[in-house]
Amino acid sequence: MELSTKIQMVEQFKLLSSLSTFQKEDLARNASVLEMKKSKHVYSYGSKIQNVYFIVKGSVKLGTHTSAGKTLIKNIVYQNELFGENVFTTAENRKEFVEVMSEVKLLVIPVAVFKRLVINNHHFGQLVMQIVIGRLANLESRMQNFVFKKAKKRILEFIKKTADLRGIKIGLDEILVNHGMSHKEIAFLTDTSRQTVARVLGELKKDNLIHFSARKPSKILIRDLAGLS
Repeated sequence: MELSTKIQMVEQFKLLSSLSTFQKEDLARNASVLEMKKSKHVYSYGSKIQNVYFIVKGSVKLGTHTSAGKTLIKNIVYQNELFGENVFTTAENRKEFVEVMSEVKLLVIPVAVFKRLVINNHHFGQLVMQIVIGRLANLESRMQNFVFKKAKKRILEFIKKTADLRGIKIGLDEILVNHGMSHKEIAFLTDTSRQTVARVLGELKKDNLIHFSARKPSKILIRDLAGLS
């Protein structure tokens, strides 16, 4: 791929806007582009830490496997965001897996190049650290919710948080959310069961707080956001 095309990709990421022109060119020169289909793994648990990834298009889910054999979805990462950024550790191998949710195009940055940018650009380094800390805080919040909040409340908070991050306002009051997940994946993310997710969403639809079709359940129209409290 031509350098100019990769530079255009770099320019689309708000996170990289603090880089100098030279740094952006250096990043693009050392980057590669990877396209993957749904359900493929970008990397697996235990893989050697080699790259950091920026999502040009699509979405992925980050997860891990517990000692009890269960799968825990740690986070969902969408277009214009990065993942695999927690590389400033003594660990040499990944503690998570990354699976493609919807067909993705990735800008792949070698770890050495990424670390150089973080060290040499103070503002960029701060932004990256904020992302790392924010994701750790999100996991801690989920742990607290699991202990102190009931399953329905956790599902409601998932809907509201997704609306805040990914929602598109429709008309005056309604919000369209295309979360791209199955009930099973929402269950993993909210630490509930698939049956509970289906029941709660069905109840919310019956109460006219949300609407979704049987054909496209991953698209939710929120009719009353305040009513989800």
